Amino acid sequence: MQKEYKTITKITGPLVFVEEVEGIKYEELVEITLANGEARLGKVLEAHKGMALVQMFESTQGVSTEGSKARFLGKTLELGVSEDMLGRVFSGFGRPIDDGPEIIAEKKLDVNGNPINPWSREFPNDFIQTGISTIDCLNTLVRGQKLPIFSGAGLPHSRIAAQIARQAKVRNTGEEKKEEKFAVVFGTMGVTFEEAQYFINEFEKTGAIEHSVLFINTADNPVVERIAVPRMASTAAEYLAFEKGYQVTVILTDMTNYAEALREVSAARKEIPGRRGYPGYLYTDLSTIYERAGRIKGKEGSITQIPILTMPEDDITHPIPDLTGYITEGQIVLSRELHAKGVYPPVNVLPSLSRLAPIGRKRTREDHEGLFSQLYASYARGKDVRELAVILGESALSDIDKLYLKFADEFEDQFIRQGENEDRDIEKTFEISWKLLSKLPKEELKRVKPEHIEKYMPKS
Repeated sequence: MQKEYKTITKITGPLVFVEEVEGIKYEELVEITLANGEARLGKVLEAHKGMALVQMFESTQGVSTEGSKARFLGKTLELGVSEDMLGRVFSGFGRPIDDGPEIIAEKKLDVNGNPINPWSREFPNDFIQTGISTIDCLNTLVRGQKLPIFSGAGLPHSRIAAQIARQAKVRNTGEEKKEEKFAVVFGTMGVTFEEAQYFINEFEKTGAIEHSVLFINTADNPVVERIAVPRMASTAAEYLAFEKGYQVTVILTDMTNYAEALREVSAARKEIPGRRGYPGYLYTDLSTIYERAGRIKGKEGSITQIPILTMPEDDITHPIPDLTGYITEGQIVLSRELHAKGVYPPVNVLPSLSRLAPIGRKRTREDHEGLFSQLYASYARGKDVRELAVILGESALSDIDKLYLKFADEFEDQFIRQGENEDRDIEKTFEISWKLLSKLPKEELKRVKPEHIEKYMPKS
């Protein structure tokens, strides 16, 4: 029987201070009982010299220094896991919210987990097809990678996330074809009710929910629950990937709301703030989430992570995207300019990057590497010409410049633009790519091999 303490001395925002405690551990669960008998959960943030700082998972309204009691449970926050989680919707604390039955857990896992030991990591090398040309061809995603999407307020990152969740599949490019189990773990943090309902409806409508696990935290849920969501999602993914052999894609949106929740709790703790008021340990905290993705030697499954964040004021140097970029292997950047033109998905090709793309391109088709390089260079030149035309006028452009300008326009309209329900396989993407490059003179195609031009370029 755990000891009860009536020594609550202070309540500040989501934090409760309990004094004269013994044998308390970091991250230990705490049950706070109010004077009316209602019980609420929290966890230990600090334990020092007989004083425990407790972060509540629910509102502290009604908690008082007189009449409220604290009981330390001797365990950390856990998630009950089993394959029955697939097809279900949970709250940020792992409770079913879809009117389905309670999950009969095969086991309970500590949600804090551990980053994968670098020595035991297996290098990511298998191409994942998302059905989105700008990702599959130019920013190739591979199994076990962490590839975030940098968005902005009002941009359609939710639609892109739902599309990736519906369409993503591991393409086996080896000679030996084998059936693989695929799952999506989807976590939302601080989204509106409408946005949360959109995700649920999309998954149900397309049947994707059958191989998905959803953790939903909306803006009206407790701030502290937001901090739990990515850890719940990662724990479910680790179980499915490393114990059940699934190829898991984890999508987390919106990591900006997660960082804001961290900042709010940090301010309540009166910690010395870092850049823009975020806690100095933001980098470390984010890494404990991102580094749980990957592959482990000897394990069939893998975890591929796609965190989504909205850049405040579209500032890519803001601490959240800045630190995320250091930890992850690249970024997909969305463009407000393309969105204003009605292009979906509005992927800004030039600043986007996948550091593991060269590995993925080797697993697709022989011409992929040269095709990527030629498309990127040609579009970059076309964008430069477009800026020049604004200053000098189109009449001042040379004939070749006009061709590149036309290429840039058609690239945005035919390659970047695609329907929200259009699932392009990689061969279709290559077909569009070669068709676009065929509009340029062959002497300009210096980044693709002549034999590939002969083999794949459509004959005029």
